[in-house]
Amino acid sequence: MQQGRSTPAMQRALMILGYNEVYHGFSVMANTRDADMWLEGILAKYDPAPSQKPFGRDEFDNLLGHCEAVCDMPANIFGEELIEAYPDAKLAQQRSAKRELAFRVAELHAKYGPIVRIGPDELAFSDPQAWRDIYGHRARASGSVSEGEFAKYDGFYRPVHGTPSSIFSARRDEHVMLRRQLAPGFSDRYMKAQEPIIGAYVDLLVRRLRDNCAGGKPLNMREWFSFLTTSPQIWMELTFRNWATFDIIGDLGFGSSFGCLEDSGYHPWVRNITDNFRHLGYLQVMNALGLQPIIQLIVKSGIMKKRSAHNQFVTTKVSQRMKLGAERYDLIEGLIKKKDELFSGSEEDRLSLLRMNASVLILAGSETTATLLSGAVYLLTMNPDKLAKLTREVRDNFASDDEITLLSVNDLPYMLACLNESLRLYPPVAVGTARQVPRGGASVLGKFIPENTVVAVWHWAISRDPNFWTEPHMFQPERFMGDPKFKNDHIDAMQPFSYGPRDCVGRNLAYAEMRLILSKIIWHFDMVIDDGSRRWLPDQKVYILWDKPDLNIYLTPIRR
Repeated sequence: MQQGRSTPAMQRALMILGYNEVYHGFSVMANTRDADMWLEGILAKYDPAPSQKPFGRDEFDNLLGHCEAVCDMPANIFGEELIEAYPDAKLAQQRSAKRELAFRVAELHAKYGPIVRIGPDELAFSDPQAWRDIYGHRARASGSVSEGEFAKYDGFYRPVHGTPSSIFSARRDEHVMLRRQLAPGFSDRYMKAQEPIIGAYVDLLVRRLRDNCAGGKPLNMREWFSFLTTSPQIWMELTFRNWATFDIIGDLGFGSSFGCLEDSGYHPWVRNITDNFRHLGYLQVMNALGLQPIIQLIVKSGIMKKRSAHNQFVTTKVSQRMKLGAERYDLIEGLIKKKDELFSGSEEDRLSLLRMNASVLILAGSETTATLLSGAVYLLTMNPDKLAKLTREVRDNFASDDEITLLSVNDLPYMLACLNESLRLYPPVAVGTARQVPRGGASVLGKFIPENTVVAVWHWAISRDPNFWTEPHMFQPERFMGDPKFKNDHIDAMQPFSYGPRDCVGRNLAYAEMRLILSKIIWHFDMVIDDGSRRWLPDQKVYILWDKPDLNIYLTPIRR
């Protein structure tokens, strides 16, 4: 299985090796019939009709004819099916964004050092200085359209051309304005005003856990506070139950809950928004391979039909929120106040951009918190001595549930250390968030990098790099407590919320929610992991986000 990014050079190389007929992605674009058939196969795989069967030997024979080798899009999307259809095949080419890449990049760094080439124009870095060189503030470079900034790479953030920009993907000047208006919603003053909202949902979570933990059966904690159970490999098939964090961020973002905790299930829009988002992994692959025509076919296909329903729902929610007035302590107050100044164009254009940013906030505000909580519970229950130490800290500091607040949980140093260590071992975004070198090139780690090169620090790789961490694969919260055993650790190597002027604006809110939720659960329950979930993390795959299986935990209510 050859891994790496396909290019026309791969097609030529295969022909040089003696494969006279090579089916490459450009063959798809050159033949409308092929494009229609491949699209039918994509739909059969990811969004099948009840009677539709996936592609097999007959369909591949019809498309590939007498080809002796296949690379690029067909092998990327249908690699497993091709191997099953042609068990004697010697080669299948798979693009890098498959589920093993984050781990593979870490292996490459271990073998080749802090800079590795993972594509024709793409470099991965593993060094604390690379955070500053790539993501930090940079002076304007003469003649540079990006004013010296390593701009966010559209192939990663906006693989579908024409997608409205958001605070995630906006260009520098637009990002500055958006962040200025969003920042107050994540400030200490706003969080204090938001505490009754957050606290009410956390208390509801505790009640629902208590209601459901009886009978000696474990609870799937991934369902209760996990943001995603996602696999881009099966885009449209998995159920999403983002209960606790979706309810919190829904109220803070739109002024009303999604009712997930109350109903012990998901709101239809929760699935819809995550369905739209989870397409991103494969669209990024196709964009990297130059297959924009295929992307446009997919966007127009049944896979993306839910976008209209999604847009209508968000438009309704945004309109309802706007009727509440601008003076409300929530996350989009600033955008509503300044929407006419921030967003140009028609009223529909302004609503579209407001809708996009609100959707992004819902996703980001849920994913980081919920994914980390799942990881923290797993790591703590797999390390009972650390869990016991944290349990003592929580229960010794609070005599009653009412004492556990957003402010009081700041006095739990070991709690913070456990969360930081969980972020290190299980970063919510394990891949590298790609930037592009500005015009004229730039220096990273003292090496000149040509303009337009795609560069990134990969979270999983640097967070477990033995050059920067003692016992890098061990759960050791003490490394964040000043333990001399870990005095040589490079704490600045870990940047789970990114770095520089575009770091995560919601960092403080995420930490506050995580500390509050985990403190409440530990104060109310003893936790033991189910044997079937002991390999929950090692067996996971990662695309852009983690493909998380069930996390089954036994909860025992504490009697007081």
